Amino acid sequence: MTARLLTELSAPAIRSALRPDSVLVLPVGAIEQHGPHLPLATDLIAASALAERAVERFGDELDLWLLPPLAYTKSNEHAWSAGTFWLSASTLTAVLHDLGRSVATTAARRLVFLNGHGGNSALLQVAARDIRVETGLRTFVVHPRPPADQGGTSPAGELGMGVHGGMDETSVMLHLRPDLVDMSQAGRWVPEHLDAYRHVRFGGSVSFGWSSDDFGPAGVIGDATGATAEYGEQRVAGMVGYLGEALAEIARFDPAPPA
Repeated sequence: MTARLLTELSAPAIRSALRPDSVLVLPVGAIEQHGPHLPLATDLIAASALAERAVERFGDELDLWLLPPLAYTKSNEHAWSAGTFWLSASTLTAVLHDLGRSVATTAARRLVFLNGHGGNSALLQVAARDIRVETGLRTFVVHPRPPADQGGTSPAGELGMGVHGGMDETSVMLHLRPDLVDMSQAGRWVPEHLDAYRHVRFGGSVSFGWSSDDFGPAGVIGDATGATAEYGEQRVAGMVGYLGEALAEIARFDPAPPA
């Protein structure tokens, strides 16, 4: 039994357990190609594991409750590759809205999308605002770490552009599920030519539409060759600690000014 997994309670137990300040945490992953060395479920595995660990560690203190993860999401930047299973923006938006309406039937007033796939970020922001307006729920989007193309960082060797299947992601998987990682297939696939651009680049001030095969046939954007389980363990510990801090603020957040 996973601690504080909401779906393991009965309906009467949920009515007794949840309060307005309860926080429901929904991990959002993806099923998509991650190059020749990582499994399709990389984002789902990472988002689920981090959410479970955060809820296990901080759930009693902050009244956190874990929902089952959402596996199929918006991954059409990888649609060129067999093994990518994705929903259109309209379908995923509808799914998120339906889930929000379902949460709104409970006593809990706070819903967190814990996102493990950068391709979902913009859509989750829109959905969170719409669900807030439609249902009155307080909605939040949190990344265990900001993606490198959304203000986050990646190792220096990736020139700040390790956005998919690179050092960090591979290391995390070596820690969480080493049985699913094939380091003999790991390689360096960094779009170094983009480093000549000041604004139009991953993490630059000008975003651009892209497909992961724009940068080469591997479908990877980053350098996985130096990944280690030890580094992954450090990254996971840091992300769980960060999530605890973020969830503590979410649990008490109120946008209205003090009376």
